[in-house]
Amino acid sequence: MKSAAIAIFTLIAGVALPAQAAQPVIGRWATVDGKAIVQIAPCGKQVCGRIEKIVKPTPGRPQTDIKNPDPALRSKPLVGLALLSGFSDAGDIWKGTIYDPESGKSYTSKVSRNGDGTLKVQGCIAFFCKTQTWTPLR
Repeated sequence: MKSAAIAIFTLIAGVALPAQAAQPVIGRWATVDGKAIVQIAPCGKQVCGRIEKIVKPTPGRPQTDIKNPDPALRSKPLVGLALLSGFSDAGDIWKGTIYDPESGKSYTSKVSRNGDGTLKVQGCIAFFCKTQTWTPLR
């Protein structure tokens, strides 16, 4: 009887504990293949990421948001462009929206820290996700 009470107490205590917070993602990150540097920082109560610098520009491509679905925004420079928006702590990951300037499309996104300190960045449509690994910068 005593062991059953301990088991029930342990189960209730485990359920009552608050969810684990996601590891911080604030900082400067090199995107896949080092093409750009993204600064992730708080924006209000959420976290957002903007292009800080284009390191390896795509040859022949203007440095503006030419694929944006809104024609009025196509002349906006890529530097300063919000890639990550509306991210909030969802337990062990951050959830928000990612914008892909290569396609002009936005996707639901999940971001989390890998054990080696890199950042796992996913853009998803339904259950299909494309994953990139971003590297921390000092």
